[in-house]
Amino acid sequence: MSQDLAASRGTPAVAVEETPTVEHGLFPRLAAEAFGTFVLVLGIVGTATFNAVNGGQILPVALAGGILVMGAIAAVGGVSGGHFNPAVTFGMALAGRTPWRDLVPYWLSQIVGGTAAAAVMFSIIPESFLPLTGSQTKAELFQGTANGFGSHSPLAGLTAQAAQQGGSPAEFTMWAALLVEVIVTAIFVGVILGVTSKRSAVTYAPVVIGLTLGAMLIVAWPVTNASLNPARSFASAVFGGGWTWGQLWLFVVAPLLGGALAALFYRAFAPVPAVEQVAVGSAAGDTLGDRYPEHDVVDDGAVAADEPAAGTTSADEAGADKAGDDRGDEDAPGRTEGESPKA
Repeated sequence: MSQDLAASRGTPAVAVEETPTVEHGLFPRLAAEAFGTFVLVLGIVGTATFNAVNGGQILPVALAGGILVMGAIAAVGGVSGGHFNPAVTFGMALAGRTPWRDLVPYWLSQIVGGTAAAAVMFSIIPESFLPLTGSQTKAELFQGTANGFGSHSPLAGLTAQAAQQGGSPAEFTMWAALLVEVIVTAIFVGVILGVTSKRSAVTYAPVVIGLTLGAMLIVAWPVTNASLNPARSFASAVFGGGWTWGQLWLFVVAPLLGGALAALFYRAFAPVPAVEQVAVGSAAGDTLGDRYPEHDVVDDGAVAADEPAAGTTSADEAGADKAGDDRGDEDAPGRTEGESPKA
């Protein structure tokens, strides 16, 4: 059509080559999720394992996690979507951006990737490093990378000296830890949903996501050692053991609640595509196809307005049929009133 129009106006037609959309199978997507989660957990848990050499500061951990998630999303985000976090996958599914059938496979891949990264770090801990941190075993050292609240929050460790002087260390309660984890995860997942939307003008989404992750790690660190990711928390608990298993539930529930909260806000305040089922006729028979028209809200009425419903006739079609009947009556010579038209 555009070439014909250009030719009629004497303008040379320019052929535009469209880039085909590559659909990746389930296995490549799961492999990408495992790889991305491996990289992310390696940055966070790996840095935290030997963070004693940095004075136990959070900034190296936040920088490692944020920068590595940028690289992982840039590398394999086009294959799987770059979730690397069960809370992100859950939020994406609730927001209608990821099929529900991918939820459990993605979660399993993320857990496998995160646990593999923790296994690597656990295996390379030198025995001579333990006395420098006051740890008796590798598991005890690894507990320092785990997420916790109460007496196991980083703030409690930082204020433990007060207990030796007759005071009491500052501790965050379970409810404080739950609230902080829900909020920071909701912000993180909300940013991901926003910057990766087709309507977003952001062209550097991995950078925005990485910086947001780093900032949220800094915010939540004194309270819970900053989870935001059940796969990351599970990886530390597997090799840390002990008290970490008793508090792990909070770092599974809270991030998932945060992801769900972000998805609900996204669906409430951001336009999402509506799905319309249409019948596609073929020589072999009728088959159902999916069409995804762009609508500001999910509204069956808006979809139905595009095409007349089955079994109904639009006003234009009805008028055309009536005009055809009138012309048919006029073009039938020799017919008398009440006589049926000849075949």
